[in-house]
Parts: sequence; structure tokens; C-alpha cells
Amino acid sequence: MSSLTLPQGPFEELRLILGDQLNAQHSWYKQKHTNVLYVIAELHQEAQYVKHHVQKLCAFFIAMEHFAKALKHAGHKVLHLTLDDSTQFDDLPHLLSHLCQQLEVKRFAYQRPDEYRLLAQLQDLELDGVVSHEVDTEHFLLPFDELDTYFKPGQHNRMESFYRKMRQRFGWLMHGDKPLGGKWNYDAANRNKLKAHDLEVIPEPLCFGHATAACFARIQHHNIPHFGQLDEALRWPCTRSEALALLDYFCAHGLPHFGTFQDAMTGRSPHSWSLYHSRLSFALNAKMISPRQVIERAIDAFEQHDDMDIAQIEGFVRQILGWREYVRGVYWVNMPQYSTQNHYHARRDLPEFFWTGNTNMRCLQQAITQSLETAYAHHIQRLMVTGNFCLLAGINPEQVDAWYLGIYVDAIEWVELPNTRGMSLFADGGWIATKPYSASGNYINKMSDYCSDCDYQVKEAVGDQACPLNSLYWNFMHQHRDSLSNNPRIGMLYGNWDKRSESDRDAILQRAQWCLKNLETL
Repeated sequence: MSSLTLPQGPFEELRLILGDQLNAQHSWYKQKHTNVLYVIAELHQEAQYVKHHVQKLCAFFIAMEHFAKALKHAGHKVLHLTLDDSTQFDDLPHLLSHLCQQLEVKRFAYQRPDEYRLLAQLQDLELDGVVSHEVDTEHFLLPFDELDTYFKPGQHNRMESFYRKMRQRFGWLMHGDKPLGGKWNYDAANRNKLKAHDLEVIPEPLCFGHATAACFARIQHHNIPHFGQLDEALRWPCTRSEALALLDYFCAHGLPHFGTFQDAMTGRSPHSWSLYHSRLSFALNAKMISPRQVIERAIDAFEQHDDMDIAQIEGFVRQILGWREYVRGVYWVNMPQYSTQNHYHARRDLPEFFWTGNTNMRCLQQAITQSLETAYAHHIQRLMVTGNFCLLAGINPEQVDAWYLGIYVDAIEWVELPNTRGMSLFADGGWIATKPYSASGNYINKMSDYCSDCDYQVKEAVGDQACPLNSLYWNFMHQHRDSLSNNPRIGMLYGNWDKRSESDRDAILQRAQWCLKNLETL
């Protein structure tokens, strides 16, 4: 282990920076200390706890390298370790123990991790003769210590109520104590489908061009499991300045129509993957940019555009101020038990086509292929296409979690787990959603143009060419009738089912059973 080249000390304190803690505005960096060493490391344990999309690996590693260089340029003492340097250590505690011993530091400090497993790992860390100290990441809007005043464990916490409290607390989109425009939520105006003429004016996405060859070579050399496609240039922002540029670009080109089309999907535009979305989630989750900056810049843009409808900005603020902060709260008050919830006892294996995109179902083919190509899909593709399919097919939540956590560039467990296990799969039994977000092919047809290019017929529920989602939907509803029929949000749907003849119902359920037995060939 002595082969690792370490900087010249002495250092009183060693400070750890994790790959999702690239916050240049943190108070740590307001002063330069010659006796403080910052450590930022590519870790084998982080690269392999699930199988990651190669773009996700490269995006984090490249962003970490740039952050280390920026800190050095600002005059801080920094030790940046690549996979080549950290390969000799079994895990993060092993690395930290070695560094503290070799550098003879007296104090070890870290920003509180946003993943439960990392927090447990660091809080359980024992370093001989070294005092450990935990500080806040200074990123989220709601302080960590206040989460349990807004969220109760093991029960439903209403997002809309939380969102309104946050609006009132921070004063965003408010007119005194009333919501700007007279309504708290414009979700009903956020569900438009893209029509042919809309496709012609979708803005070209702003992408970046970080070289990936050196990073990919390290990944291959160390046999890090990965999947997905990787171009020579990485499209994702990997510096704070790039994140700010992407924010400005979104405010100018995406925000004016964001709310209108935030739920829309299309496969008929060269920009189908980006549409009007900000694509800031990776930069936000890596903390290169703060939610406060994003919200205030977006509101400023809204106020400067007299012709921008309030539904555009409210829909965007709701995602950042409402949903993002909300799922963080649900995650922390319910961990670690949240990661084991399986309300419907789902056990089926994730189909192989989730790793290839090779399916005849156009909606799944489009969403999965896009994800493999870009490491990105927007929230409706994740919730109502891949997530809905996994819910209806009864896919094991552990396998679904691993896929979502691995495939998306912005996926970190605190945000992925509640979205997947809670919102998509209803595996928490209602801690997030008040009903399962289950849907037939009709929803996909309503919000996209996928169905018109599909091998299956979206209007049919039985027969070889019937859309599998239709029979799977009614099979799911039939299977869980005892609990769902009493749900005020969906119970009335059983009236439609009961109006069908017994032979029609049997045919639909038989079609569903065939689909479940033949998931791999759909």
C-alpha cells in the first residue's frame, strides 16, 4: 500500500468529498487551510454496488476530476484518486483508515451522505486516535433535522400539502399568503400531447463534449460492470459553469413550454429524448448547482416573460421544491425498512429486454432504448411506461430498483428508491401514492405517438395483436380487487369491468396470463 503517492503534510484534518457532493458553494471552501486535505476518490465500491450505465460512471468520474482541479486552482490542498489509485483498498473505510494513518491526521470530517448505506458506513467508521466530525451538505432546502416534523414514518405523507408548506415557507410563486395566479397547482394544464406541428419547434438540446476515452479505459481496465452506450464525447454537464449554462438554456428555450408538455412523449423528433425538460437532474443530484439557484433563476425568467403562462413555471417549481424535497423526506424517515417493502409480493424477474430494448411493445422499446442511449428518460417515461409495466407484470422490486439505480445518470438511492418502489410499484402500500399508478395502453396512446407505430393494437384487449398493457391492467385490477375497490380514486373503475360479459372478462384474463408467461417475447 505504500505505493500510493501522498501529498506532503502535515495535515491536521482530512475532509472527504463524495462523488455527489460537488458543491463549490459549501462553507468548507470559504477559507483556505494549508493543514486541511480534501480527498475525492473514484471508488470500486461505488462503481460496483449495482451495475451502472457507462455514461453514469463517466459523468460522475469526470465531474469529480473537474471539481478536484477547481479546488486546487482555488488554492486548496486536494488528493484526487482514480480507480488506479484506489484499487488496492477493499472499501471506503479501508481507504480512509490508510490515509489517516499515513498522513497522521488528527481530525476526519465528512459531509453527511444522502444514501443510507454510506451514512451508516461513515458513522460506524472507527479511526484510531482520529476524531470524526459530520457536517451538512448545505444543499437541500429543507434542513435534515426538520424532516421528521414534515414526514411521519410508515404512513402516507401528502405531497401537495408538503408542497404548499414549502411555497409558503420560501415565498416562491406567492402573492402575500396566497398562491400566485390564485391556484396552488396547475397540473391539469401539464398534460398536453405533442401534435405534428409541435414536433417542428422542439428546441435542440444543449449538450457538452467531455472526452470519455481515458475514463472508459479505466473502467475497462478494472473490469467494472457496465452497460449502455457511450459516445466519444459526454453530453452531460460536468462542471458548475456548464450546469449554470444548461439552466440558462432551459429558461430561454425549454421553460416557456415546459408545463404544457412535461408529460408528453414522442418518438418522431430527433429531440424526442430531451423535449422541453431541463435535464438538470444530474447536476442537481451531484450538487454542482443548488435547488435554490435553479428555482430562483427559473422564476426570474418567468417574471421577465410577460407572455409565459404560470402553468409553465409552477409545473417546474413543483418538481424541484415539491417532489424532489418530498422524496428525500420520505426516504430518510423510512430507511432502512423502505428498501425492503413489497406490498404486492411481486416476484417475477425483470425481462431481458430491459437491458437491450428488444421488445415489440413500442412504448417500452422507445423508453428503454432511449435510456440505453442517453442514460436518461423523463418522469413520465419512468413512471408510466417502464414503471407501469413492472407494476402490472409483478416484477420483483429489488430487480426494478437495481435497474433504475443503474441506468439513469441522475439516479442516487435517496431519489430513486421512493420514486421506484413507492411511486412506480406501490410497493410501500401507499406511503407516497394514494393509489397504484396503473394504466392500460389508453394512457400511453393519450400522451404519446408510440402506439401508432406499435406492432400491437392499443384498442384491443384480447387476441395475439392486443396491447399487452390492456389485459395486464385488468388482470392487476382483478387480482387486487379486495383492496383497490375501496380506494376512492379508482374504485369506480370496477363498474366498467363488471359491465363486461363473463366471457369477455375471462378472455382478457387469459390473455394476461399468456403475456405473463411470455414476458420475454412481448
